[in-house]
Amino acid sequence: MSLTLSLDYQYKTSIEKLWSALTDSSKLAKWVANIHTGQSMENDFKPVVGYRFQFRTQPTEYWNGIIEGEVLIVDEPNRLSYTWESGEKHTVTWTLQKLEDGKVNLHLEQTGISNAPALAGAKYGWGKWCGELEKMLEQ
Repeated sequence: MSLTLSLDYQYKTSIEKLWSALTDSSKLAKWVANIHTGQSMENDFKPVVGYRFQFRTQPTEYWNGIIEGEVLIVDEPNRLSYTWESGEKHTVTWTLQKLEDGKVNLHLEQTGISNAPALAGAKYGWGKWCGELEKMLEQ
């Protein structure tokens, strides 16, 4: 059985600025950080279907510090999807939607999660990262 994480965040920003934060390698490194150390996760992400990328951080005794991925969908500026593999292989899909109040809704769906503790960990991690994303968008 596979579990799915589904989260929504609203940001007071333009859809183009939010898209850039999700797809620009240098911007990703600013808000996607190691949950335990706070160290940014360097990456070689490119929003190109079929492109294989990595996020890298300091390894620990429990983890090699590498997240592997492959871009599956690029529908700028509305939808982005990629695999996310660090032990388990998940699919992460972002859907962006302009709201009438000048905000943008960012919907996250992560599929392929194997158990409740992994689901809770993913929810915690994305919650922390999306808070960092909000800070970066305010700059």
